[in-house]
Amino acid sequence: MSQSPRLSPPKNLGELIITGVAGKSLSETSAQFLRKKKIGGVGYFGHNYQSPDQLLEFTRQIQACRDESPLWISVDQEGGRVQRFKAPFTLIPKASEIGKSGSPTLAFEIASVVAKELSAVGINLNFSPVADIMTNPKNPVIGDRSYGTDEDSVSKFASAVIRGHLQNGVLPCLKHFPGHGDTHVDSHFALPSVETSTAMLQSREFLPFQKGMRAKCPMIMTAHVLNPNLDSEFPATFSKKTLTDVLRGELGFRGIIISDDMIMQAVTDRFGIADAPVLAINAGCDMVFYRTEENARAALDALEEAYATGKLDPKRVDESIARLTQTKAEYLADYEVPERVSSVIGSANHQAVVDKIPHPKN
Repeated sequence: MSQSPRLSPPKNLGELIITGVAGKSLSETSAQFLRKKKIGGVGYFGHNYQSPDQLLEFTRQIQACRDESPLWISVDQEGGRVQRFKAPFTLIPKASEIGKSGSPTLAFEIASVVAKELSAVGINLNFSPVADIMTNPKNPVIGDRSYGTDEDSVSKFASAVIRGHLQNGVLPCLKHFPGHGDTHVDSHFALPSVETSTAMLQSREFLPFQKGMRAKCPMIMTAHVLNPNLDSEFPATFSKKTLTDVLRGELGFRGIIISDDMIMQAVTDRFGIADAPVLAINAGCDMVFYRTEENARAALDALEEAYATGKLDPKRVDESIARLTQTKAEYLADYEVPERVSSVIGSANHQAVVDKIPHPKN
């Protein structure tokens, strides 16, 4: 019996990857990876940051690796305990404190501060806002990252944050679908399982995501959470029932679906490095996120091999690349790395905005 011919992966398969990088400047090894594999984007963490000037130069080095569409330059700059860039960037209050203000207008103003400061160093994607509802007070991973305990307030604040980003040139990303607020396990360390009914999800957890879609949020991040009422076998990141049938089919989302960090233990302990990215893309993710370059390289190798052997659905890959290409064309058409760092970072005007809310001391 003859073997099926191997398929040639598209040269831009790397568009499906956002990778972390080491250090505070771009090594030649990392530059070659970004350039040759046409990687879709880079994610910054605290270890990449020394100063705004250093960060801007880092961004310039990264963007020099692409001749065509820019890379996503991304970060988690939510505020509170999830803020990768500290001083002189304006320190942003916790989402729970912003929610307690009762003012979505103030949330919009604070999001505008965040977006303007990120734009000043060339960042074009922020993994914010959190759309999870704090329904479980013992939740170890969401907690004060949520804007509130009910769907109405979280919807209003998340939508305001989306608008604040979009009006200031930074893409927002709603997270973590289908909701991480009712878990009692941190998915960084183990796979959370929740049994929230489908009816409850539709009337509660899904609403902030639906409102965020109406606010034109172009990206949603998945949760590494298993809900047997949606899919008894796979957590959301790897669940076609959750991502394709529910998020795209029932809720009508047409934007980019990106995975949460794929080297969290909720993933690696159960699915491994090679199978996880293939499962995620086949399920409906458009991009997979890796905090380390080592793991991103391994994931791309796995995707290339799976494509060649038919384990990775070519149609799904084509859909994702088309969606990613179109989104970059739409949102990054006027993107340029600034020539110098703007004085808006840590400005008195920005401080005055966040001072309307009790300021976190961390």
